[in-house]
Amino acid sequence: MSQPSHLRYKRVVLKLSGEVLREPGNKESISPEVVQKIARQVADARQLGVELAIVIGGGNIWRGLTASHRGMNRTTADYMGMLATVINGLALMAAIEDLGIEVRVQTAIEMQNLAEPFIVRRATRHLELGRVVIFVAGTGNPFFSTDTTAALRAAEIGAEVILKATKVDGIYDADPVKNPDATRFSHITYSEALSRRLQVMDSTAFSLCMDNKMPIIVFDMNKGDNIRLAIEGASVGTLVSDKSDS
Repeated sequence: MSQPSHLRYKRVVLKLSGEVLREPGNKESISPEVVQKIARQVADARQLGVELAIVIGGGNIWRGLTASHRGMNRTTADYMGMLATVINGLALMAAIEDLGIEVRVQTAIEMQNLAEPFIVRRATRHLELGRVVIFVAGTGNPFFSTDTTAALRAAEIGAEVILKATKVDGIYDADPVKNPDATRFSHITYSEALSRRLQVMDSTAFSLCMDNKMPIIVFDMNKGDNIRLAIEGASVGTLVSDKSDS
């Protein structure tokens, strides 16, 4: 597939937290309306011609680290969290397929009745054929976050950027909730983010991105067409890269 002239990126990894599937203020773990809204954004982005893979978290259902802090064995708690990502991945798959886009779910923990095992060559072939690939069950190992999964899968499939969809519109020099004078960065380098101790991703994920020169765009998932705009190269959220200019 040749890259359309209006796209800045040909192959991307979209990182979604499990929390984005939850309706604000609602105790429901997965909101069908929110999932459908995300699916429409994914479908719109896919129809641009981009090769799109998704890594999804499970924090709306279960957080392994939180459970371990309350006394549960960390390994067990993390495996439970991986299963939560499978539930979210299947929900998103169904919503995207309802819009006529082919989807394949690949899991790091084998479960043959639900999803394909993660095989990098198969994943890249699906992308080349125009299918959306959703990676679930994290890396398949405890003690690693889904941010790390996104960094790892992006490197494995040769993605050009990680789109980190959040509930905030970028990276700030201070907590914008606590400090109304906080300034949002439009672009920042890896080294600047480290020196300022900005929490872009967990340290393992961030190191993987920095070592592989994998750009990260942090943006607000809830603002209209941000996925499409980021793929087209518009100034959306905050770009983190190895270069001092964007």
